[in-house]
Amino acid sequence: MSTRGPFWALSIAILRGFLRDRGAVFFAIIFPLMFLVLFGGLLANQDQSKVDLIQIGSVPLVDDLPDDARGAFDATFEVSEKDDRAAALEEVRKGDADVAIEQRGDRLIAHYTQTDAVKAAVTQGTLRAFVDGANVAATGQEPRFTFEPESVEDDSLTVIQFVTPGLLGWAVAMSAAFGAAATLQGWRQSKLLRRLQLAPVSTRTIVAARVTVTLLIALGQLAIFLGLGAAAFGLTLTGSWWMAIPLVVVGTLCFMALGLLAGALARTTEGAVNLANFLVLPMAFLSGSFFPLDAAPQWIQRLSDLLPLKHLNTGMLDVMVRGEGPSAALVPLAILAGFALVVTALAARLFRWETT
Repeated sequence: MSTRGPFWALSIAILRGFLRDRGAVFFAIIFPLMFLVLFGGLLANQDQSKVDLIQIGSVPLVDDLPDDARGAFDATFEVSEKDDRAAALEEVRKGDADVAIEQRGDRLIAHYTQTDAVKAAVTQGTLRAFVDGANVAATGQEPRFTFEPESVEDDSLTVIQFVTPGLLGWAVAMSAAFGAAATLQGWRQSKLLRRLQLAPVSTRTIVAARVTVTLLIALGQLAIFLGLGAAAFGLTLTGSWWMAIPLVVVGTLCFMALGLLAGALARTTEGAVNLANFLVLPMAFLSGSFFPLDAAPQWIQRLSDLLPLKHLNTGMLDVMVRGEGPSAALVPLAILAGFALVVTALAARLFRWETT
């Protein structure tokens, strides 16, 4: 009973201090939500994007496609027609269209730009498939092979499902690391650490209060992210999504440890925050918080495996989007916990009660 009173009093004081600090609230809550809104708005209709195609004059191969093939063609290409060949090619050259097609006898010619090599290759492969289908139809023979695409994910999944876990992981990491770094160095500079050391409150109580408030903020971030994602962008949780809660908790402890290390190494509050930023921001780009790393060089993918944020993001993606069970979160939880223990031990060894 003697420790419960100081613990709650200190926790409430820390929480009130956080809520009164507009900068802390902005960077912990509002700033990450701005990215969620930005990504959600930009990528909301990405699944419906089509290839912009200009049809130059008459193209019988396309005009005479069977109904089923024509439906697939219209679902793939946004078609506009032009008789002016030079004007059509100029639009492709400027990037206003992805490809322009024309037919010369039995040849379908596709004019494309090499600006986006990936999209050009996809467009060429798609058009070649329609030409092959037209060749088979011209022979009058039934095709021997058919193609049926099936997604391994639920049909309800949208792009926002895959964006939210990474942005949430970055938000949790940033808030925990910056908060711990600024608090430790701020308390040390203001001599508050020394006064607390002399106060009738144990160090364990002080640490527990600071950790409790940081965890409450992180869980609040989780609730706000999921609530806004569901209300504004149609976010739908799948699988054992509730395992995101222990992942956020352990991830918060992990990045609090990183913030404590930054606070132990730096001599000013600004230096501690800048050092935490130096550690967290590159990690966000190298851990898939903003974009997937599938196309990144192999050495970058291997480097990302060493970063705790990569495992936090992957764990939440598995349980929130990919429909995995609770076991999918066990390895990320173990890695994050191990990282937290090692970095906390290092920070404790480097910690000084006063700046020198």
